Amino acid sequence: MRGVVADGAGGPEVLSLGEMPDPVAGPGEVVLEVAATAVNRADLLQRQGFYPPPPGASDVIGLECSGTVAEVGEGVEGWSVGDEACALLAGGGYAERVAVPAGQLMPVPAGLDLVTAAALPEVACTVWSNVFMVAGLRPDEHLLVHGGAGGIGTMAIQVAHALGATVFATAGSAEKLELCRELGADVAISYRDEDFVEVVKERTDGHGADVVLDNMGAKYLARNVDVLALEGRLVVIGMQGGTKAELDLSVLLRKRAAVIATSLRARPVESKAAICAAVVEHVWPLVADGRVRPIVHRTLPLAEAASAHALLESGDASGKVLLTTGA
Repeated sequence: MRGVVADGAGGPEVLSLGEMPDPVAGPGEVVLEVAATAVNRADLLQRQGFYPPPPGASDVIGLECSGTVAEVGEGVEGWSVGDEACALLAGGGYAERVAVPAGQLMPVPAGLDLVTAAALPEVACTVWSNVFMVAGLRPDEHLLVHGGAGGIGTMAIQVAHALGATVFATAGSAEKLELCRELGADVAISYRDEDFVEVVKERTDGHGADVVLDNMGAKYLARNVDVLALEGRLVVIGMQGGTKAELDLSVLLRKRAAVIATSLRARPVESKAAICAAVVEHVWPLVADGRVRPIVHRTLPLAEAASAHALLESGDASGKVLLTTGA
């Protein structure tokens, strides 16, 4: 099969299309004939040499895909050759075929085409597991989403809005702020021109955010804790703003608040299967009835993976960038 290979660690130019062995479905696995995959910020880190795949995972980049079942391994039930699906991966998505634990396979939501479905698994699983399973966001609460126009941000805004929460979102341009509003953000905040702490506290009469979904890490830590409501929950899922910062524990104590840092890729297969099942139960109906939709900025062929990485790195993309195999 063809897949994207990296000639060492470096910039987008190290990526090219090459030949590699076809995967084989092991016990409990399914092989998908990939229709499309999506580019995530974790992919950029892996290309740069900062985010190696977990033990046993493919060293081919790619954390999600959509496609058609081509092979079913021993012990797999509920899937047959020819079924269309999308999948959460630990690696291997930038290729024409990929082996997937059956529990990480999800049906394509009703009304969605197969290619577009590749935009869903990573963001849907990240948002549902962090905002709802970990942080326990409730319909009457306030959610602050950083990077609201990104892949995860656009999903978080829509799901939280659909389930009745009040949503605040940060973004860096007028166009991206407008997108956040269109997707359901009650308040869109320019991180370039506004202090999100002041805006959230003002618009909530001093209450603050019950849940903060943060992709910045160190740079925003103090302000994220400041903006938390009593018994608020800060969930850190990215480190675009650095890895080390000072934390004033007395503020957390006074607020009875929590800071939680999580990742999805290295979780055990059983944990990922539980998350995927929860996403199919809770998020897929919202996609099927149109209240939540994948936001796709651009679709490129797999051979142009380097261009897709450059686009995501530029900060110009809103939502997801997809790569198609032509399958």
